[in-house]
Amino acid sequence: MVDCIVRGGTVVTATDMVEASIAICGEKIVAVGPEEALPPAEHAIDATRKMVLPGAIDSHIHLVPEGDDWQRGSIAAAHAGLTTLLGFVLSDDAARETLPLALKRLRGDTERKSVLDFGFHFILPPRPYLLTSLPEALGMGVTSYKMFMTYKKRGRLCPDDFILQAMELVAAHGGLVQLHCENGEVIDYLENKALAAGRLSPHDFPPTCPDWVEAEAIHRGALLAAFAGCPLYVVHLSSQRGLGEIKQIQARGQRVWTETCPQYLTLSDAEMERWGPLAKVGPPLRPAEGPDREALWQGLAQGHIAVVASDHAPRPQSVKEPGWRNIFVDPAGAPVPFGTASVETMVPLMWSEGVVKRGLPPTWMARVLAENPARIFGLYPRKGTIRPGADADLLLIDPDVEWTIRAADHHGIAGSTCWEGWRGRGRPWMTLLRGCVLLDQGRLKQAPGYGRFLPRTGSTPPLAGALG
Repeated sequence: MVDCIVRGGTVVTATDMVEASIAICGEKIVAVGPEEALPPAEHAIDATRKMVLPGAIDSHIHLVPEGDDWQRGSIAAAHAGLTTLLGFVLSDDAARETLPLALKRLRGDTERKSVLDFGFHFILPPRPYLLTSLPEALGMGVTSYKMFMTYKKRGRLCPDDFILQAMELVAAHGGLVQLHCENGEVIDYLENKALAAGRLSPHDFPPTCPDWVEAEAIHRGALLAAFAGCPLYVVHLSSQRGLGEIKQIQARGQRVWTETCPQYLTLSDAEMERWGPLAKVGPPLRPAEGPDREALWQGLAQGHIAVVASDHAPRPQSVKEPGWRNIFVDPAGAPVPFGTASVETMVPLMWSEGVVKRGLPPTWMARVLAENPARIFGLYPRKGTIRPGADADLLLIDPDVEWTIRAADHHGIAGSTCWEGWRGRGRPWMTLLRGCVLLDQGRLKQAPGYGRFLPRTGSTPPLAGALG
């Protein structure tokens, strides 16, 4: 006897699609096969006409008190079909908090709030004292560390020597470095020129972050990682030029992987006219008539881009609104925040735009939203796959339902979405997290505190190569 059988659906992994049933006992998958070959079950879930994928992972999300916190943000993500979040966190710099102490504090707080399973990526600002506690934090299960090559005015820009030192430490202890790749010195110069010339409107923002500053920083970051012998993950790839660098680096056999985000696959700088500061993201949305969106879709289809992640980083509209008058700084001189709401639209958008409209196989969804993030961030094979021994995390998609995106239907703090009115087909119908129903036809079945912290190991190379 098992606890549950999910029957009647098409089981989709990153490599295969098969008509099969899934047997679940406790929190684990125990068998996959014809229903008549499986043990009897306490109850069954009828997945007829549904696509049954591994639970979706958002490996790039910012959940903070001034935006969506871990309670509100995880609830929003759960309604959108996700089962695991890997979020960016910071230690308390004012208190000179070490990374292990920060991890204990953040873990305890998030375990009380999150409805989804979760892990952390530590952001490393350029503070040398943090590096002394980095090996201990790696041993506690946080194996990925992000640094910024930009955001000089925000105090985030890490000089190359700091990046290299951190890479050497992370590599020595089996971890992974993530880089926000844009040349921050150039961006700061171009922004100052725009401010001096009075070019302050939302459409003046993208030209201060041209595509070549992304490509240059990717090239430089990869050289540093090669010297340190460190795996590198380039976050939120946005341009054809940046992808060109990634392809050359991967052709040399270097462990460099990358992600892109729905906003770079579906939106353009034309959205700055409609949404203004609400569409201010970093890197910026690229030109409407440019080659970037098509290049990124091709990079996904060819396997050069391993992951799709949301980069969800909303702020209340009241905080963003000053950007209509000055897209760079508010009246008090503080930078107008980057970031937009994207976690509640990622899964249905990628199914509709990738599978339905572009004809990518459903296995692509399982690759870029489940198995590859699990591999890269040390969760595989516990997460990211459908096989005996894995957590019973499942995403059941109804491929026939049609929908329209409306901010009024969302659960996050933003109160807006840059995809307002977007129409598509196919969306999450049900999710299971560790064997329990999490989302059932739009109704959330678990409460804050259900999520568990996920200590992680080192990276496994993602699936690559062109989709079959």
